[in-house]
Amino acid sequence: MRRLRRSGARSGITSAAMPTIGPHPPVVRMSAALVLANARYWSTVAPLVRTELARWTWRAERIPHPTLQQVALINLREEGFNAQATATLATLTPRRYRKPVVEAIVGLQVMYDYLDSLIERPLADPLSDGRQLYGAFIDAVNPSVEPAHTYYPHVPASDDGGYLKELVDVIRTALTQLPSHATTAQVAKHAAERCVEAQVRAHAASAIGSSQLRTWASCDAHDTELGWREFLAGAVSSGLALHALAAIAADPRATERHALTIDTVYLSICALTTLLDGLIDYEQDLRDLGHIGYIRYYANHDELSSALNNVIRRVWTESRDLPDRSYHLMTLIGVVAYYVSAPSASSEFARPTITQLHQELKPLITPTLSVMRAWRIAKQIRARQGRRSLISPG
Repeated sequence: MRRLRRSGARSGITSAAMPTIGPHPPVVRMSAALVLANARYWSTVAPLVRTELARWTWRAERIPHPTLQQVALINLREEGFNAQATATLATLTPRRYRKPVVEAIVGLQVMYDYLDSLIERPLADPLSDGRQLYGAFIDAVNPSVEPAHTYYPHVPASDDGGYLKELVDVIRTALTQLPSHATTAQVAKHAAERCVEAQVRAHAASAIGSSQLRTWASCDAHDTELGWREFLAGAVSSGLALHALAAIAADPRATERHALTIDTVYLSICALTTLLDGLIDYEQDLRDLGHIGYIRYYANHDELSSALNNVIRRVWTESRDLPDRSYHLMTLIGVVAYYVSAPSASSEFARPTITQLHQELKPLITPTLSVMRAWRIAKQIRARQGRRSLISPG
């Protein structure tokens, strides 16, 4: 399959000024995209997301195997926001296709979180067993090939009551309802394979070492112009690229080149997500886990800041010919705003890099950052009210 080339320097935690990312699109256009996306989300997408999450919660409650049931339910309860957030991509699609797009996006996200938890458990053969487990992820986006439906290495498939099989089937059915699915399918399959290999190798590193992870990432990054560290960070969370590809499959005008560009842009956005997540969680990860995530591959703040800046510039450059460029840049801005608004972004470790990103993306980030901060305040209020209701008499 053809691959688009991406430009960007390799980067390798002191703080230096970040070079400019280039001219910003008009703030008015970006703000209009944000307003339109919110209007569409709350009126047509959010109800569909709630329905899908309720469907998968109902199914998870009927998983016979107690461990698998617990994993599925915990992920739905604690990671449900992931599906809500990624489903915002459905606001890009024509209204008549939003239901199958939401079904595909929510199903993929629920599956991603479920598999991510399962692969953290010890496997006899981390690479082989991990790939078998994640075969469900590839089958889900590849309706032209009969699914294996044999995903659990050591647990009989029937023990999950058909939960994983149903996820695969629902996603496949939803994708085939989209007018440009055949056009985007190969790109989606490649993105799923990239995500699977990164996930499997990353989780296997504790058992077989991390050299295999670096070797794989260095080799596959050659088809891009991301450094191996940024490629790895993007690949491991490439589920977001699959969500974006599901959204453009709803566009009858979509071409393979369009799909490739979307995959290129969202690989960089995925890298940004992974690295910012590791940055703001650095102190908690070090305290709770005794190790840190993907930012451990960067020697200092300068290297990390340079890498983040290069990733953002890649999105700016590669998205310039996309018909809905303002929307996709809004997605990038939303990712940054989500992390900039997090309480842990003010930690001593994260603050230098977060402050640079915030300053660099002004004034574009201001409206979205206001929305994110208001959402976090509302979330805190709801949480306090919930705690009060638990302890109130009667």
